[in-house]
Amino acid sequence: MRTYLLEKSRVVFQAQDERNYHIFYQMCASYELPELSELKLGPPEDFYYTNQGEDAYIENVDDAATFQETKDAMELLGIYSESQRMMFRVLAAILHLGNVQISQSQKKEDEAQVENGDFHLHMVSGLLGIDKGQLQKWLCNRKIVTTGEIYIVPLDVMQANVGRDALAKHIYAQLFKWVVEHINAAMATTAKAKQFIGVLDIYGFETFEVNSFEQFCINYANEKLQQQFNLHVFKLEQEEYVREKISWSFIDFYDNQPCIDLIEAKLGVLDLLDEECRMPKGSDGSWARKLYKQHLGKAQHFAKPRMSDVAFIIRHYADDVIYDCDGFVDKNRDTVNEEHLSLLRASEFELVAELFSTDDLSHLFQPRKRTSSRVGAKAPKGKKTVGSEFRDSLKKLMETLNSTSPHYIRCIKPNDFKEAFEFDAKRSIQQLRACGVLETIRISAAGYPSRWTYEDFFYRYRMILPSNMVDWESYKDTCRVILEKYIQVLETYFVLYLAF
Repeated sequence: MRTYLLEKSRVVFQAQDERNYHIFYQMCASYELPELSELKLGPPEDFYYTNQGEDAYIENVDDAATFQETKDAMELLGIYSESQRMMFRVLAAILHLGNVQISQSQKKEDEAQVENGDFHLHMVSGLLGIDKGQLQKWLCNRKIVTTGEIYIVPLDVMQANVGRDALAKHIYAQLFKWVVEHINAAMATTAKAKQFIGVLDIYGFETFEVNSFEQFCINYANEKLQQQFNLHVFKLEQEEYVREKISWSFIDFYDNQPCIDLIEAKLGVLDLLDEECRMPKGSDGSWARKLYKQHLGKAQHFAKPRMSDVAFIIRHYADDVIYDCDGFVDKNRDTVNEEHLSLLRASEFELVAELFSTDDLSHLFQPRKRTSSRVGAKAPKGKKTVGSEFRDSLKKLMETLNSTSPHYIRCIKPNDFKEAFEFDAKRSIQQLRACGVLETIRISAAGYPSRWTYEDFFYRYRMILPSNMVDWESYKDTCRVILEKYIQVLETYFVLYLAF
């Protein structure tokens, strides 16, 4: 398994009526279990990271029961009780981190502080096995290293909260990677497989009232997948017509390569975003102005909303989407305070230290390297942006798809409320357009959409011929006779229609 775009923002923020990841609610529902008592958890309403959607419960879902199922699944895959205990410590630390109270310093207005007696600060440091004083210090400060100089720069309250949330997201992402790599190791066989079945689960095109970096990445992936899908459909059409020796001219179809180039080519949306992330004072507004200068009036798939100077429109294959630039630069940087990472690498708990030894955790599951994974771990150099990592992942995905024989299953929700016998025609059409079904129908209709085998056609229509004209030895010859006779009848009716 590979991960492509973990929705890390959900760890620290949920929209109205949304939940965080289920594991948090499962643990909160089971906080009275003896094995979780040291985590000092409680109902999900007690934690900032699980209560922003203001609806922490799902009807007919028992979070305590599913927690037991989660534990059973981990046991089955070789994640035994001690590793589970450490995982739950890390997850609980994330919840407590969200409750750490960062306030304005009483000494200086533009500086943040965390009180020494903050209960949740104490819990985070204890659960992760790190120094409480150092965590308190680096939640409110950052280190700047220049040539021969080191500066400790205080953060204001907003900057400190952003840094705290970035740390929470990074901890969750590394734990998620660890779980994936553990499952990969558990499922691996000794022999290298020459054949495989790959499953890619993606909801499809997204457009909401406010579309941010996550929707941009998802829609970028869908543009790439739609292009591959179109080419695949055309290839199958071509092959069938060649095999049947049918005279056919190639269909003109919508090519979304210009839209893909707008996103991923040099000086495209991602390239300019990465450039802005490298600027010391890079901002969303500055990036938006660069986009307008580079693409407005030049790229057919790019436009600017009338009423905004910090948004842009991309004309995707499925629909025009307005993207709000707010947050793009920070989310693409995904910057975590290096001092936070140093603290975590020095944890007294082996699993915690391993999680942050490097971004790629696959080496932890190679027996020959495991003993040295913690010793001498260094910060990864040349960290890529989220956008560039996603682009590289997509490239590998497309290479894999192009080397296989893909099959597509399109899932359509008849309504947004999961109710029986309710069909929302407008919503269904939107989904059919967004996942390429309407385009596929257009492609098929432009060629020969009716596909019958000679045998099926023979048994369905042979009764319209006299028995002496039916050739049981050759379905093809009989089908030809049927069609010739049918065409003659149609021509006769048409002549009579015109006459009368």
